[in-house]
Amino acid sequence: MFSLQAKIRKKIGRKTEALRKKGILPAVLYGSGIKNLNLEINEKEFIKTYKEAGESSLISLKVKDNSQEKDFQVLIHQVEKDPLTEGFLHIDLYCPSLEKEIEVEVPLMFKNESLAARDLGGILVKEVQKVTVKGLARNLPREIEVDVGKLKTFEDRIAIKDLILPKGVTIQRDKEDIVALVVLPAKEEEIVKEEVPTPTPEKEEGGEMKEVEKEKK
Repeated sequence: MFSLQAKIRKKIGRKTEALRKKGILPAVLYGSGIKNLNLEINEKEFIKTYKEAGESSLISLKVKDNSQEKDFQVLIHQVEKDPLTEGFLHIDLYCPSLEKEIEVEVPLMFKNESLAARDLGGILVKEVQKVTVKGLARNLPREIEVDVGKLKTFEDRIAIKDLILPKGVTIQRDKEDIVALVVLPAKEEEIVKEEVPTPTPEKEEGGEMKEVEKEKK
């Protein structure tokens, strides 16, 4: 299991900016059977764990409060980033019930190469990038692999029902939904524009233009 260290945070509000300058991220822990805890976490350690665990894998969070240390099983529920620098600003950690199923969003990881795309000149189309899965927190996957090597012709399809999941985990989506396929490149269609006649202008004295009026019958 992934692990992460944290300390009880005393600074709140605008005072957290001083923590960020020191490479420490403010965080909050909440969830089943616990009181909300304000925490501080080393930024470098968090980034490393976040890349490995994502938002659907349980993390062993060890929280130090003076001489005591408590261990929580948590998920990274939400992260806030600076819109300009993309740096982390705040972390929400969620402690789920280990006995009840929960729903989380999991990314799809496309692997291998499609023969239809490589040998037949087709284009790989990824219809789905993420799926919502349901299951016990300890069974949730970090990501779900999609083997596009199975797409050998333009008739082949990979659907939700074809994805391999851990035992006890289900995808909350129609099993017939298409995940990936290969299509022929679109051909540029010649667009023939109908020429619309426009009134023929003629010059008046003084160089101004006027439209030729149709003769009234």
